[in-house]
Amino acid sequence: MSTKGKLLVALAVFLLVFGGIAFWLMHGTPAEKSVDELSGHDPAIVEPKPEQFPSIGIAKPIGWAANEAPTAAKGLVVSRFAEGLDHPRVMLTLPNGDVLISEADAPEGNLGTGITAWIGAWLMERAGAHGKSPDALVLLRDSNGDGKADQKFVLRQGNGLASPSGLAWRDGTLYVANHNAVLSFPYALGETTLSAAPKKLMDLPGGGNHWMRNVLLSADGTRLFVAVGSSSNIAEKGMEAEQGRAAIWELNLKTGYPRQFAQGLRNPNGLAWNPSSGELWTTVNERDQLGPDLVPDYLTNVPVGAHYGWPWVYWKKHDDTRVTSAPPEYFDDYVRKPEYGLGAHVAALGMAFITGGEKLGPDYANGAVIARHGSWNRTPLSGYDVVFVKFDANGNPQGLPVPLLTGFLASQKETHGRPTWVSFARDGALLVTDDTAGIVWRVVAPNAAPAAAIKTVVTDRMPPQRELKGDPNAQYTAGFKKDQSVQQ
Repeated sequence: MSTKGKLLVALAVFLLVFGGIAFWLMHGTPAEKSVDELSGHDPAIVEPKPEQFPSIGIAKPIGWAANEAPTAAKGLVVSRFAEGLDHPRVMLTLPNGDVLISEADAPEGNLGTGITAWIGAWLMERAGAHGKSPDALVLLRDSNGDGKADQKFVLRQGNGLASPSGLAWRDGTLYVANHNAVLSFPYALGETTLSAAPKKLMDLPGGGNHWMRNVLLSADGTRLFVAVGSSSNIAEKGMEAEQGRAAIWELNLKTGYPRQFAQGLRNPNGLAWNPSSGELWTTVNERDQLGPDLVPDYLTNVPVGAHYGWPWVYWKKHDDTRVTSAPPEYFDDYVRKPEYGLGAHVAALGMAFITGGEKLGPDYANGAVIARHGSWNRTPLSGYDVVFVKFDANGNPQGLPVPLLTGFLASQKETHGRPTWVSFARDGALLVTDDTAGIVWRVVAPNAAPAAAIKTVVTDRMPPQRELKGDPNAQYTAGFKKDQSVQQ
């Protein structure tokens, strides 16, 4: 065979192999479980199917026609609160009714360099990321109360903003989380510019696979909680690259001292206070490349000092054998199990609790609304919706997620948009950012009475034992006679 013939054969073999790999990547392993089976208090945890390369199932955003909208649940009506935005992400409703939006995309170069970074950038672009962050804060105002923003102001663009996401406000101060730092600005309600120089409150590990940073103020305004996602899937770059990540931080605003509040959370996003218990709750995106049915993203409370297992363990007792770094000593003794599954690869992001005054009707009187941004590596696709998780009077999630806003998917290959964040407007309507479509949707139950305020559960604490009285072993004898007790 001539040299030319050998080259042609080699090229044919290469194209065949490359085509086979591409076909597998784009089709992967089909899921065997439904999203509901991977949700709730006791989601199915199947046997892992490790993937050297992730299977890819990306719905390409095609936008919404002028007369199109998502499908609202029975009794609810959806409309456009605002449109023409540039990648709207996090949203904050201010006390005067103005709505702040952070317009952002990933920071430049956050995926690194090389073929892996190139593939990652291609995937993100296909999913709707446009490669350059707008780096803007936008104010939307419904001045006439008709349920549609008729005024739009760019508070600030660039000028210290770097892939901004998390927003919080209290007593004349606006808190903004860049991908690499927490900033504060003096800001009075009603102002339409943000011109003052920011004050840096805290450095954050920047970029990484998970660059969004969310913030939440404590009830008394003295502490700021900051969610920081991991830079990788399972610390494949080493634990040194994960310092300060996969965690929720607590920043004391009086002393300026930060401490790690909780860890082992691969990519925490939504942060909110449970109105019944007063606990901090969060949504978390779990790890990839263990198959289409692993691992369920979750919703959970976050006690101080909690560890949820990443990268070594998922759902408390399942070891991820792919991780090469050694876990901390006595790790298995204190890892916590998440409270509630939201389905595998749904990419749960924004979350808001019903606290009182919301107008979604009696079916949504107590619980949490969650935006599921949508999968990029599952067949069939999962997420691409907004769901409601019911809670009981004690502040515990119940049942399965209830679809509240659907219809984002046009097909298994195309999506109109991707729901990202949720917030309640001052009039009680639900607002949802759709980042790839540049729209804020408004959802309300017409003529619904405002939801009643959620009652706080107050329980008596056990009194502390301040002195030793009698035999300390007596409390363990359970009334047994002396000759029945175990002799040491």
